[in-house]
Amino acid sequence: MILITGGLGFIGAHTTRALLDLGADCVAVQRGARPATAFEVELGKRVFVEQADIRDRDRLRALCERYRPTAIVHLAGSVPWPPGGADPVADALAAVESLLRVLDVARERSIRVAVASTIGVYGGIADPGPWHEDLPLAPRALHPIPAFKKIGELLSDHLADTAGLDVVNLRIAGIWGPGGHPVSRFMAAPQLLHAAAHGTAPELTGPLYADDGIDLCYVKDCARAIALLATAERLHHRVYNIGGGRHTTNAEVVHALTELVPRFAVEIRPGHGPQPTSGTEYLAIDRLVADTGYRPHYPVSSAAADYLAWLRAGNPR
Repeated sequence: MILITGGLGFIGAHTTRALLDLGADCVAVQRGARPATAFEVELGKRVFVEQADIRDRDRLRALCERYRPTAIVHLAGSVPWPPGGADPVADALAAVESLLRVLDVARERSIRVAVASTIGVYGGIADPGPWHEDLPLAPRALHPIPAFKKIGELLSDHLADTAGLDVVNLRIAGIWGPGGHPVSRFMAAPQLLHAAAHGTAPELTGPLYADDGIDLCYVKDCARAIALLATAERLHHRVYNIGGGRHTTNAEVVHALTELVPRFAVEIRPGHGPQPTSGTEYLAIDRLVADTGYRPHYPVSSAAADYLAWLRAGNPR
């Protein structure tokens, strides 16, 4: 049994499915009520859904006592959201507390805990990439997500050393796919695909440049990597990059979409934008491959086809 915080969310639901495919049963913990329609067949048999605030230590302990998980995948919270709330100090406290509660129950039960981090922690470093897990990170962050993920990694690493925790930090690339936000401020792929699916203009934040891009990873690949790390008998590191292992350009995404939807058209400028990328800003996944055997199964063409079919089946996102 694997306990997944945020187990019915975007990455969480796909991770639950990936764990089921590996033979693991799951308990998905959500703060708010959310339907588990994707697991109607397994619900109450192999998938269990619990509503809980993970800052509630007694509630979290009770869930662990009931389900006796062999690992925890922590995908929920740990970042003040939305940024700039009415009480930033209280929001920051809540974010850090949720992580510490999860780490605490993992320590009590001597089980592995995999904690979601982000590709954004590499922001501000001088190394052009590909980015390896041992690179020294910049001491600042320009957005709350990488800021609090860095804090989380430092806390997790500290407790791994002092309390003997089996902690795995997951530095996750740009993720897209079924259930994801149709608009992203970090990448153009979701907007482009929704526009192609619905015959509308993409909601872009600015001009689209052909050679700009990101380490783009399909959510099903991401989920499988998380599941492999959560269930691996032995891991040799505390930090793992999860991504496509390459830099995917906007031009590649547009080409894949026009192959699938010939009528789709979008203005795309040549070259790079005002903040050019070198084409090497992506996550090195050698460590992940070596320890789990992971390989991405969804190149951009296959990912776009799968996601498009999902939307065309009537799913809103």
